[in-house]
Order: sequence, then structure tokens, then C-alpha cells
Amino acid sequence: MMTRRDWAVYGVLAAVWAALIGWQTAEHARVRKELLHSVSDRGRYESSACGKLMTSLGFFGSGVVGRERLEAGLNALVSTNDLLSVELLNNSDEIVASVGLSITNLPSRDEFEGGVYWSGDTAILKYPIDLGTNMAPELVIPSSEFRAMRTNRMAATNFSEGQPPPFGERPPRGPNQSNDRPFWGPEGPPPYTNRPPRPPNLSTERPYWMTEEHYKDLINNRSAHTFVVVLSAQPVLRALNDDLWMRVIIGIMGTAAVAGFGMAWHSLVGTSELQLRLVRASEQNLHLKEMNLAAAGLAHETRNPLNIIRGLAQIISKHEGAPPEIREKTLDIINETDRVTAQLNEFINYSRPREVRRAAVNLNAVATEVARALNYDIDEKKIQLEVLVESVIIEADEQLLRQALFNLVLNAVQAVPAKGVIRIRASRRNNEEAFIEISDNGPGVSPDQRDEIFKPYFTTHAEGTGLGLAVVQQIVLAHGWEIECLANQPAGALFRISHVKLKKE
Repeated sequence: MMTRRDWAVYGVLAAVWAALIGWQTAEHARVRKELLHSVSDRGRYESSACGKLMTSLGFFGSGVVGRERLEAGLNALVSTNDLLSVELLNNSDEIVASVGLSITNLPSRDEFEGGVYWSGDTAILKYPIDLGTNMAPELVIPSSEFRAMRTNRMAATNFSEGQPPPFGERPPRGPNQSNDRPFWGPEGPPPYTNRPPRPPNLSTERPYWMTEEHYKDLINNRSAHTFVVVLSAQPVLRALNDDLWMRVIIGIMGTAAVAGFGMAWHSLVGTSELQLRLVRASEQNLHLKEMNLAAAGLAHETRNPLNIIRGLAQIISKHEGAPPEIREKTLDIINETDRVTAQLNEFINYSRPREVRRAAVNLNAVATEVARALNYDIDEKKIQLEVLVESVIIEADEQLLRQALFNLVLNAVQAVPAKGVIRIRASRRNNEEAFIEISDNGPGVSPDQRDEIFKPYFTTHAEGTGLGLAVVQQIVLAHGWEIECLANQPAGALFRISHVKLKKE
């Protein structure tokens, strides 16, 4: 039965187990979050590097980037690290430039977890382009288109009116000008007072050689607004899987430890209860020994008055002046005192401690002597007694062995009818043990009584005391043997004593 202390101990163990599992779950979630942040930081770093690369590849600070040059630079960046793909998207999420692994279906914004979308062993990250505080997005156009725009702009410029050429460009040379002379003539460079000042950052407004309509069209279709970075997620997934397995192993070990503590506590409680029972059994056994000694002493002291009563009854029966009725009553007194005395003797014999003094005993000689002692009872019922005992030497207390065999054969004599058959059989079982069997062809013992028959005062005979077989079991167990009651074929009972040790030569 569970006590309050047991419930408290098991409750503490359950709380420790729950805390351990919760702790490992929280730690794994924390590690997963950190790894997710590391992927996000790595993607942000790569997008920043791509942005710097795109700025460095612009045409003369005009805010225009050649797509071929940009893809070549990004391709070199992809081939030197864990980058798998880089894509630039415009305001409509259309691809402006792409390098590496192609992304067929770009996930929606809701599918990103912490800015990261996991797709198998890859991680897709999406970042807006941030090239400066007041800078417009870069225009990614082919180099051929950029050169065409410049050519068209220069063709539309009227140099005859003294207008300065566009910033960064030279006017066409005349037929008499050599290549080593300055293009502005011997009078020196033309005055720049009419040239509009250069803006501090050309990317804050449209390039001067673009029309407003063309610039707006490029902003809508060719401007880079978003970086899509695809990173290899294998290192992160491997680290996450390793951490998960470590947490699982810790959880299993913690569960085993908690279960072990629980079993140890259960065993400790069971051991304590068993020790308590042993102490109580020892006290009860001591009390029973004291009661046994007291009962044996009482039985011994009772025999003396019975002997006096028997003697007086014999004197009265032999008195010459005693009437016949008195003599008949005295004979009844003598018979009853003899019966009670016999019961007291058997009780004293049963209560006596069995001290086994082992010696070499000839089993055949003891069996023959027991048969001779019961010769009168055997002849009276005309019983056929067969002694089939090999001449083997065993280790036993000869007096106790003789008593055990005597009680077993006497029990068989009382059980069989007139002209019955009793067989005493003994033989070697192997080189170390022998067995003894006493069988008869009497009514036998029912299966439900075969275990009860060795208990004190249990008997199936009207004149029996119920202590004969109990004494036999005491003697057998004192020697370390075993006895059992079996069915004899075709009828009767069989008592077998096994594990009888042979005398070592």
C-alpha cells in the first residue's frame, strides 16, 4: 500500500523528470532560435556584400549597373563561399538579375520564419536593398543599352552653341586636332561657369542623360529593390540534428535515472517491510518455541499422574473383593490412560528439536530392522511386505532415519486392508544421491490432501493421532532431504524421499 511518504518521493521524482524534459526542450528551442538567427545574420552579411559589389560596379557613379558585370561579380562571390544563389528583384518581385541556383517559386512573405524559408537543405532569405540613407535603388540594365543611351544623348547635344559636353564625356575632335592635344584647343579649357554643378550623389536623382519618362520606366522595371539569397542549410541542419540527438540522449538518461531512483526507493521500502516482517516472525518464532517448551513440559508432567492413575486402576482390578463391574471399569481406565500416554509421547517426540548426527548408515540394514520391528502387525493383517533395498551407504542419523521409516511403514500398515501389499524400495539415483520409496495398495490419498497430510494432527485414520507423518517431515527436512506423497499405480499411495546424500568414499 502506498504511503504519504511514497507519494511524496514519487512526486518529487516526477517533478524532476518533468523539469529535465522541459529544460531540454527549452534548450533545444533556444539553440534552434540561435541557429536561425545565425542564418539570418549570414544572409544579411551576404546581401550587404552583394550591395557593396553592386555599388562598386556602377557606371561612373550614375546609379546604373551593367547586368553582365553584376552577374559576373556575383557569380565570383557565389563560387567562393556557401552561397548557392543570389537574385535581385524589382518592385514587382520580378527577377532583374540572377546567379546560381534558380528559384522557381518564391515563397510568400508569410512563409518566412524569422526572415528564413527552409526548403530541404537550403535556406532562402529575402532582404531589401539598403545602399545608403538617401539613395535610390540601383538600375540594372545591360551594358549595350547603357552605351546606346550615352550615344543618343551625345548626338542630341549642340556643341556649336558653346554648351559644355556632358559631365565625364569629351566633345568630338575636329579634323585638324591631333590625339595628343587637349580637346578644348590652345586657348585652354572653356569656362565652366555655365555648367550646372555636379550633384553630391547622382544616385539621388535620375542621370542627366536620361529623360524623365525613360527614367521612370527603368525605375519600375529595372531597379533592384530586393536581394534573395539562397544559402546551404546543411551545416545548420546538421548542428540542429546533433543538438536534438544530444537532448534526446540526455532525456533518456534522465528518464532512466529517475526510473532507477524510483525502483531503488521501491526496493528500499520493500526491504524495510521485509526486515520488519522478519523481526516480527523471529519474535513470533521465539514465542512459539517458548510455547512449545512449555507444552512439552506440561505433557511430560502429565504422564506422571496418568501412570499413577493406571497403577491404581490395575491394583483395583486385581483386588479379590472387587465386583466384576468395578474390574471392567478399571480396564477402561487403563486403556484410556494408555491411549492418552501414547498421544503425549508422540507430542513430546514432535516437539523435541531435531539434532542430526550424521554418520555412515547402511540403508538395507535399517530397512530390514524396521520390517522386523513391525513383524507382529504385519502378520496380524497377513500383509505382504517386500524389501527391495540396495546395499548403499548414506549419510544420515541412524536413529532418526529408523524412526522416519518406522512411521511411514506403520502408516501403510494402518492404511492397507487385510492381505495387502507394502513395498520398501531404495536405490541410487546417481553417483551422489539415492532415493527411498514406501508404497502400498491401500485406498491412497486424494490430490487435495497430499499437501495437508504432513501437517500436525491431520489424519485419515480413526485411531491415528496425526503426528506420525509430521514427525517424518521434520526428520527429512532436518537432513536436507525432500519428501512427497504421490499416487501409486494401480492403487494406493507412494511416499518418496529424495536427495539422500551417499557416503563419499
